[in-house]
Amino acid sequence: MQHLDPDRLVLLALSEELEDDTEADHLRQCADCRHEMQGLRDVADLGSQTAELRDLPPPPEHLWRAIEHEITAPPAPVVDLTRHRVRRSRPRWLTPALAATAAAVLAVAGTVGFGRVFDRAPAEQVTARATLAPLQTVSPDAGGAVQVLSDGQLRIGVHNLPLTSGFQEVWLLDPDTPGKMVAVGNLPASGDAVLSVPPGTDLNRYRLVDVSDEPHDGDATHSGKSLLRGTLTK
Repeated sequence: MQHLDPDRLVLLALSEELEDDTEADHLRQCADCRHEMQGLRDVADLGSQTAELRDLPPPPEHLWRAIEHEITAPPAPVVDLTRHRVRRSRPRWLTPALAATAAAVLAVAGTVGFGRVFDRAPAEQVTARATLAPLQTVSPDAGGAVQVLSDGQLRIGVHNLPLTSGFQEVWLLDPDTPGKMVAVGNLPASGDAVLSVPPGTDLNRYRLVDVSDEPHDGDATHSGKSLLRGTLTK
């Protein structure tokens, strides 16, 4: 029995067109086409379920390494199964149908999940970095690290800071001009954050990274109580 056109099956699976009498009759009689269309519908349903997802965490680095390994790994050896039980292979015509369905699913899902796997962003480029050391009033086991990325983001991680009733804030200071500073942002309780460097900030000038202890007093200026400091280097 001749199978339905794969492109037509994709449209039917996505419910974009109704089956005519001839197609409905064929699907009732052809178990292969009926099975494959149901499989395509399952894939489309999975894609539609991700349509509302917007803020997914970035995949861990070990996942990328595993994907790269699979891509570069040599193909598995071919095994002759002619003398053993032969499984029914998937019809050759299904390949373009699956490709078309994948494209449709990506459109439905907004490329949220799949796009982040197959369109991996280029590796982040670090343009400057600093090691944060505790000031004299802070425990010597406190510290942190800073990376400035090429897209203008500042990645910071700190540890063992003293407990406070306020919050910690990140600043960029001009060591050559006391009092000249730029506020970058607040640190969360975890101590790890990616903050945006204000546009136009000259990091050759504002090269001293400062983490301060700030009270909840509504005053946007530096409290004068610094916890960690470090100088950006390239």
